[in-house]
Amino acid sequence: MNETWLNKVKWSEDGLVPAIAQDAETGRVLMVAWMNREALQLTAAKSEAVYWSRSRSKIWHKGEESGHIQKVREIRIDCDSDVILLQIEQQGGIACHTGRESCFFTRLEQGQWCAVDAVLKSPDEIYKK
Repeated sequence: MNETWLNKVKWSEDGLVPAIAQDAETGRVLMVAWMNREALQLTAAKSEAVYWSRSRSKIWHKGEESGHIQKVREIRIDCDSDVILLQIEQQGGIACHTGRESCFFTRLEQGQWCAVDAVLKSPDEIYKK
């Protein structure tokens, strides 16, 4: 695959771009992560989400430990070329390391942050270390 399309991305000073993972069927935003050039290239090549882990400073193939792989149906870029949108099929129905469908499970209600989505699977069961 010709990789000149990667040059259109406006990478941050540290070589990253935010990537939104959205359920291709429901439209729900499941998570936001970061990609470097290699992660975006691998995502396009594998049709599975690959991110850059800022905390571990390494490439992170989503689901490599949990099994909750994100199959990528479509990759889009925003009008400013500085945000990536992945339309994905979330394997196992869990995107969040807390065992929930989405990382956006907390809602502001009357000045308080409230967890409003159920834990589908305990993180202890997901990450057996």
